[in-house]
Amino acid sequence: MSSTTINELEVNGKTYVLKGTESTEPKNSDIKICVLQRGWVMIGRYTKVEDTITLENAYVIRQWGTTKGLGELALDGKQSSTKLDKAGRVEFHVLTVVATITCDDTKWDKELN
Repeated sequence: MSSTTINELEVNGKTYVLKGTESTEPKNSDIKICVLQRGWVMIGRYTKVEDTITLENAYVIRQWGTTKGLGELALDGKQSSTKLDKAGRVEFHVLTVVATITCDDTKWDKELN
């Protein structure tokens, strides 16, 4: 007799995972602008694992170069006067975050590769 183990079940478009079989791989790898304490503003591919946030292919946003603030950067991408300083991989504690803004991935994808 054959036995089949089911660890995931989809009901009405929602996926349910058997407790203890969850993936430890982060699933939140959106591109985000992070406003941090002490005036740091960074952008990168965002993941959060426990109390640590990581930005991959990160940049420090030294000069926004916008007329409508950070929201313009998030939605429209880098502007002609935006100044970015390459930072690589940046890790910081979740309590240092003042705010995050989810970006339009299509506007930032080339910049963050």
